[in-house]
This record gives sequence, structure tokens and C-alpha cells, in this order.
Amino acid sequence: MVPLWMYLLVAAGLFSIGMYGVLARRNAIAILMSIELMLNAANINLVAFWRYNQPAHVSGQVFAAFVFVVAAAEVAVGLALIINIYRQRRSVVADDVDLLKW
Repeated sequence: MVPLWMYLLVAAGLFSIGMYGVLARRNAIAILMSIELMLNAANINLVAFWRYNQPAHVSGQVFAAFVFVVAAAEVAVGLALIINIYRQRRSVVADDVDLLKW
């Protein structure tokens, strides 16, 4: 049996890589991918704590499925926005997006 701290270490590593990607990248698609890494780290934590606390109930799996649904909706909306911005500006660099300025 794999101990809980190993799952938490993997999740912390994934979350750290995702946070670095969000803060350091300029490409909007890379930022979305980094957010997905962070959500997957949260899923690992949810399932790991569910497994070690209450394996008889399916609450951890339900929460993980809910996070997957939210992540899919986030990607759909985010990619739609990025495609629309690319069509207008011909760039996906996050610093170039100043659509609220006239």
C-alpha cells in the first residue's frame, strides 16, 4: 500500500509546476494547460484523502468527477475566448490582451 504522503508529494509537485506555468508563461494556451495541471493535483488530493479516510463512501470520487466537469467547462470557455482573441488580434500572448481599453 502506498502511503498518503507520497500522493501528497506528487500532488504538491504537480501543483507547483502548474503554478510556475501560470506565473511564468505568456502564451494563453500554456496558461490553460498549467491550470489543468493544478486541477489534476487537486483531484489527486481528493482521491488520496478519500482513500485513506472513508473508502466505504464514494464522496472523494464524486468530488473528483465534479472537478473534471468544471475543468472541461473551463477549457471549453477558455479556448473559445482564446480563439476569438486570436481572430481579432492575431496573437495569443496574454500581455497583448487589452480588450477593455479603447
